[in-house]
Amino acid sequence: MGGVFEPLKGGGAAVALDEIEISILRSLAVQLLELIGPGEPEPAGDADPLAALFAAEGPSEPPSDPALARLFPDAYGGPGAAPDEDPQELRARSAEFRRFTETDLRTRKREDALAVVRSLDALTPAGDGAAVLELAGELPLRWLGALNDLRLTIAARLEITEDEQSSELYRLPDEDPRKPMVMAYLWLGGLQETLIETL
Repeated sequence: MGGVFEPLKGGGAAVALDEIEISILRSLAVQLLELIGPGEPEPAGDADPLAALFAAEGPSEPPSDPALARLFPDAYGGPGAAPDEDPQELRARSAEFRRFTETDLRTRKREDALAVVRSLDALTPAGDGAAVLELAGELPLRWLGALNDLRLTIAARLEITEDEQSSELYRLPDEDPRKPMVMAYLWLGGLQETLIETL
């Protein structure tokens, strides 16, 4: 096992990570947490959860940061929209949908990123600096969500929207300042792909 997820007997997945990989993954997950922002306060114990659902309102406008816009896209419109649909109506429907869903989506994405940080913090590297991360229960899905969010964020920063653009980035010279982000994007893609295969 070296840098790719493999299935665990009895379910779950495992990957061997060295100290540098652990550090990079942890740093990226912490940056994702900072990008997503703080979570919502927990409702009081005696609060009616249904009433809280309808009373709580999230944002109605899409984020201005391109990475956040990729993580929290509009629900209506975009490339798949029918050409005869009214853009103003699509924006209104997207705003309404976002108002009731984005806060929960942000919470889930924060929980996924926190699960990555906590999993990595619990690792005890061996004398050679490597450790085997074992994921069971809900952790593989949490990791899958976080890896996807990290790749979407890096893709937004690199302005990757089409396969043709990403293939050009793969051939960047070593002195290009984007090269480390491209390498992280590719590495995370490999982790994500092998984790999907194990599940």
